[in-house]
Amino acid sequence: MAKLTQRLGLPRYEADEHYKLALAAFDKGDYDQAIDHLDKAIDLLPSQPEYHAARGYIYLRDGVRDKAETEFDEALRLHEFELLAHYGRGVLAYRDKNWEDAETFFSRALAVDPERPETLYYLALVFHRQRKNDAALDLMQKALEKFEAANDKRRTDARQWVRELEKQAQQDNQKQLPTGRAES
Repeated sequence: MAKLTQRLGLPRYEADEHYKLALAAFDKGDYDQAIDHLDKAIDLLPSQPEYHAARGYIYLRDGVRDKAETEFDEALRLHEFELLAHYGRGVLAYRDKNWEDAETFFSRALAVDPERPETLYYLALVFHRQRKNDAALDLMQKALEKFEAANDKRRTDARQWVRELEKQAQQDNQKQLPTGRAES
């Protein structure tokens, strides 16, 4: 009977229901309930990378780093283009000030979904930390556009970063002017 229900997709339906309930619990800030539902979804469909990535993200938000990292790695093992797993690994690398890994993971997440403002925002910050302020400014302006279009409260931070990156980029460009010549 188990093989028949798998062929008919019933575990998928039940797993997706638990996934939806997990997302609803997460939105309410009930991380324990969200994890419980994701555990059930993963028990039903252990090879679904999205479930592992979501569980990793909830662990990340809850401050359980080791479990978050394990879940992101499992999601990427199952599917190398799992956006949330790349994003989550990027956040972990950023927190560790490992700019090279952060750039790699955020760039991969951006390749999967070039419209995600959070990825643009974090990648801009990584570039800023690497003193690539022109590239950082370009990405932060794109993030700001998307945050504003969505009326997302993070637009305020992005707007402040755009102003700061404009200053930094201008300073960087002035340093590159040949000595003895003033900018006209």
